[in-house]
Amino acid sequence: MPVPVVAVFGSSRTAPGTPAWAQAEAWGRAVARAGFAVASGGYGGSMEAVSRGAKAAGGLVIGVTAPDLFKSRSGANAHVDLELPAPTLTGRIERILEVSRAALALPGGLGTLTEILVAWNLAYIQRLQGEPPYPVGVDAAWRPLLRPHLELSPAEIELLTFLDGERDVEAFLSGLGAPE
Repeated sequence: MPVPVVAVFGSSRTAPGTPAWAQAEAWGRAVARAGFAVASGGYGGSMEAVSRGAKAAGGLVIGVTAPDLFKSRSGANAHVDLELPAPTLTGRIERILEVSRAALALPGGLGTLTEILVAWNLAYIQRLQGEPPYPVGVDAAWRPLLRPHLELSPAEIELLTFLDGERDVEAFLSGLGAPE
């Protein structure tokens, strides 16, 4: 039976040796220790740190790349076990979500925000259809931006789980149920 997957989104700009890199590695380790494979965009920065952490904890690493979009990148990072190329940016995000049973989002930039919004919208649609919503955990640093305003209601915000530290990540993962 295949290993269930958790997506982890984060910045491609995260540099080795920074606190953000250490956080991404720790999240990757936590995903693998919880018995899940990790899926990310497969390139550098937080994606590489997550991949490295998951691999160090014995996990399977999936990288969903977009070679036609990111021509300057030479391929998936060295820790990726399975590379799944996608034709477009939106196709890449959709593919990551399709192979994953939940998503986590580290601090990041516009790309990470886009990934959060797509995952969050998936959760919203599933709830509207009477299904259990897709679990989305986001670093607490996103809270000031992702708060009730404009036409966002508290019920919509509640579709996100804000994570403040590695213990919150572990609790989020344990809430997904044990991998089969």
